[in-house]
Amino acid sequence: MTEPTQTDPGKTRPRTPSLMKTAAKGQPSPPALSSKTLAWDDFRLIKAIAERRALPAAAISLGLNHSTVFRRLGQIEAALGVKLFERHRSGYVATPAGDEMAQLAGRVDDDISAFALKLAGQEITPAGELRVTTNDSLLIDLLTPVFAGFLAQCPAIRLDVLLSNQALNLSKRDADVAIRATDNPPETLVGRKAARIAWALYGRAEAFAEAVPVPVESLWERNWVSLGDGFAGLRAVRYLVQHVAPERIVYKVNTVLGLTEAVEAGIGIGFLPCFIADTRPGLTRLAEPDPGFSADLWLLTHPDLRHSPRVRLFLDFMAAELGRMRPLIEGVQPQAARAAAAGA
Repeated sequence: MTEPTQTDPGKTRPRTPSLMKTAAKGQPSPPALSSKTLAWDDFRLIKAIAERRALPAAAISLGLNHSTVFRRLGQIEAALGVKLFERHRSGYVATPAGDEMAQLAGRVDDDISAFALKLAGQEITPAGELRVTTNDSLLIDLLTPVFAGFLAQCPAIRLDVLLSNQALNLSKRDADVAIRATDNPPETLVGRKAARIAWALYGRAEAFAEAVPVPVESLWERNWVSLGDGFAGLRAVRYLVQHVAPERIVYKVNTVLGLTEAVEAGIGIGFLPCFIADTRPGLTRLAEPDPGFSADLWLLTHPDLRHSPRVRLFLDFMAAELGRMRPLIEGVQPQAARAAAAGA
């Protein structure tokens, strides 16, 4: 047995500290945060601020509002008793403690993503959501009918299509499958080459009613259109820079679809992917495809997902359908390409 505690009647009896602070009008406030109660969401918040260096941008990435992120940061710093960020005019700069916390969050995030990938690769039946990333020109002029056929054949699977010209991080499940035109797919991904995308020179059909092909050398003084400087890595863009006078490139645009519309509108002539231009009656091919401009079309996924029933079923279906459309993608004669597109 324990003996009863004796108290001095002349002193106020000590009270057990309460976890709840009394707010105005007697309403309790949430429990005070301590370093022992830091949650994963707190680490994610610090990581988001460190990466974006601004509370509004961090809030957007987390799906929160600015005031919530500001308040939560103050609570975390108070709980730890250290400053995690210095506030500068250029933004929020992590202190050594903040940087260490953000790096720890990054390592944990990588581990969680890797674990989720392994679980996704062990699913039993092909069902659920499949995230696919590609670019707008591939989607609109090539892939949408193929996606429709896949969904009709596999109604238990839902597609979430993400349009981006930038490579998404498949290791962190930004997407499950990437469909990209590239000759150098990332070594961290696995997949298969579906076809080789051909490019050729096109002009407005009305302006070239006479026989084609046309010697390219006779076209240097015409108006040209080109992709913008952000696509300087493409061989077709470099070719124009090397051979066409700057004043003759009268129009630049940063999408292949916009470039196609410009040629079709008669702004100028330009190089286009055959799978887009050969299906448009308003365009005519001025020269045969240049093999030097071609790029491989890849179906890519993360190694941990390649045995997932959803992913495997999707990749097999896409490879078969794109293989059937190879005449269109690889730039055979336009008449055959239009017939192939019509049967898609």
